[in-house]
Amino acid sequence: MWFNRLSKQIVFGWMGLGFVVPASAEDWNRFRGANGSGVATDATELPTKWSPTENLAWKTKLPGPGSSSPIIVGERAFVTCWSGYGTPEAPDGKQADLKRHLVCIDCLKGTILWDKSVPAVLPEDQYNGMFAEHGYASHTPASDGKSIYAFFGKSGLFCFDMEGNQKWQVAVGDGLDERQWGSSCSPLIHGDKVIVLASAESQTLYAFDTATGKQAWKNAASNFNSTWGTPVLAKAGDKTELVVGVPGEIWGFHADTGKFLWYCPANEDDSFCSSVIVDKDIVYAIEGRSGAGIALRVGGKDDVSQSNVVWKNKERNRIGTPVLVDGKIFFFIGGVVNCIDAKTGEQIFRERLPSANKDSEQDAAPEGRGRGRGGPMGGQDYSSAVAGDGKVYYVNRKGDMHVLAADSKFQHLGVNRVTNDAEDFSSTPAISGKQILVRSDRYLYCIRKGK
Repeated sequence: MWFNRLSKQIVFGWMGLGFVVPASAEDWNRFRGANGSGVATDATELPTKWSPTENLAWKTKLPGPGSSSPIIVGERAFVTCWSGYGTPEAPDGKQADLKRHLVCIDCLKGTILWDKSVPAVLPEDQYNGMFAEHGYASHTPASDGKSIYAFFGKSGLFCFDMEGNQKWQVAVGDGLDERQWGSSCSPLIHGDKVIVLASAESQTLYAFDTATGKQAWKNAASNFNSTWGTPVLAKAGDKTELVVGVPGEIWGFHADTGKFLWYCPANEDDSFCSSVIVDKDIVYAIEGRSGAGIALRVGGKDDVSQSNVVWKNKERNRIGTPVLVDGKIFFFIGGVVNCIDAKTGEQIFRERLPSANKDSEQDAAPEGRGRGRGGPMGGQDYSSAVAGDGKVYYVNRKGDMHVLAADSKFQHLGVNRVTNDAEDFSSTPAISGKQILVRSDRYLYCIRKGK
């Protein structure tokens, strides 16, 4: 029964402080853009070719590493980083020196407009093992156009105004992941609430008032443990549901109240690393070492496996979240692109991606800051696919960024790099208008035709 699964139950037309939000570009205001879809519907003239000297508008040195993704609000980008411990600049640093940063960058020029740092709540995960694969800044911020919401794990959820002034901060638990893999679920906005899944910190789904930080609701469940994906919103009749993948199942909650509504068995794994995606009232998940793809309609009560499942297949995925474009679902694993039919779940094509150069096929992940990067556990790609202007974009950890036509026939349009240096690209790109932002563990890059 469901109760055994639970332990408990914009319009941007304003101008202020010199910040103008143009109406011509759609904001990429959370992890993977609008509702986590990974699709920029208004993108135009996105390049298929670039290099350190071609179609690279700017690169900006960040104050520290991170695996979180950039977001774009008007003419500003926001990204999180960390410093003081577990970095090349602080190889002998101590946890007491660890700080998280929220950085605001001018999208036109690449200049840093402000950088706000917050101290860490200790003790934190030790910087070693698998945790060194992504580090202390893995949660992508979110924005409603008036504020920026940054989640820093056990240090809490922070709200800053658009000029970097802290408005409020709330704690969401002081736990650490039992596998020492950290956490990575990112916040999202629903009306006047900001929602965050504190998986490792307290196994609790929270909603807070965006203006005050006052808790609106919470729902704790032991199965939130080993969950690293970010929830999405879906319309089910007259209500909005919050949908998330957890180990073994897909869950649906009432987004306004946090009430648990339904569940559906989805895989046999003991973790859920990617995020689900939604198109209208159908949720898609492709996850797991065991191979488990599923499409199901939202809505219903308790176990919906007999009533809501559209299809199941044995497609295999790991960490990256798929992207759905024009009825086709694209996802990438182990240097292979997969394309399946969203209506049926049947495979359209599966092709190996070419390398950026002849020698890179066997390259390890770039040497990085911890034992995980380039070491025995290195090499796993973390970025998710995104799409815009009829193209699908995917970057691997080495920095090879592939461009494919969003078509039912495999058309590889290019593989490009923004740098020839060994940097780690574990972040998902952001797209808005005519630009693509991608971050490494050292820089934020802007890809745009011309200069």
